[in-house]
Amino acid sequence: MSDKRQQGTTRDASKLSIWRGMFGALLVAGWLSGSQPAAAQESGKEIYQKACAACHSIGAGRLVGPDLKGVNDKRPEDWLLKFIKSSDKLVKSGDKTAQALLDEYKMPMPDQALTDDQIKKVLAHIKEAGGGPAAGQESAPAPAPAAKVAEVEGTPAEIQLGGDLFEGKVRFANGGPSCNACHHVKSDALLGGGVLASELTLVFSRMGRQGVSAILGNTPFPVMQAAYAGKEFSEKEITALVGFLQNIDKEHARQMPKEWGWRMFSAGVGGVIVLIGIFSLAGRRRKKRCVNQDIYDRQVKSE
Repeated sequence: MSDKRQQGTTRDASKLSIWRGMFGALLVAGWLSGSQPAAAQESGKEIYQKACAACHSIGAGRLVGPDLKGVNDKRPEDWLLKFIKSSDKLVKSGDKTAQALLDEYKMPMPDQALTDDQIKKVLAHIKEAGGGPAAGQESAPAPAPAAKVAEVEGTPAEIQLGGDLFEGKVRFANGGPSCNACHHVKSDALLGGGVLASELTLVFSRMGRQGVSAILGNTPFPVMQAAYAGKEFSEKEITALVGFLQNIDKEHARQMPKEWGWRMFSAGVGGVIVLIGIFSLAGRRRKKRCVNQDIYDRQVKSE
């Protein structure tokens, strides 16, 4: 009788375990279906605006990177997939086209964490928006680079604010890290910056006002995206930083950067010398003989 009860209990436990497993599988499946990456569900236009628009236009001329109008007809799809995922790998592989683009635009395209399907959506959007010309035909001449068009300079107040924001003397409104944590500019008025990212002294000449503003307003660089996620720059801060970088670019030839490392070392050596002098003067007043000798001399005299 007890054996039957034990067998029945075992069957009930087995059924319960199966139902729990099925319920858990359904729960996980529901969670996965409801938590697909938003980017996978985005349209080609949305992905383009988020990942490409800061550096590229479709038919409006070159910005930081080339105009993408007609790119579907100029390059094979498999090449575009490789280049967009990692232009650096393509350059290192010896691809002449990728190397030529790097030589022309003076900066590598940042790697994009996009799937093949997402890239194909973007390419479809570019083709639809630009109506790319047939292979071999010349596209309309691109307008002059932004760096040649933008002549408006920041006000002294904007330049000062931009410098303070860059150096971290003034915090960004949304709490983002200061620029010099990763970037350096040549200026005898600033301490040296970081070396984790590009040197920005001449960035305004390369990108112009429109390009720099676009990078700050909607950065395509994954590291910056992670650092400033939810901590985006305000319009006022972007204007100030652009004005500061424009002024740094303009004044860079006149700068004589201070050798802060040697200055700090020299100051340290000087401080050590001063301390040694103070201790030497203080030590001159100490007794030159031990106390026991004085006691012994007094006892001898008393006898």
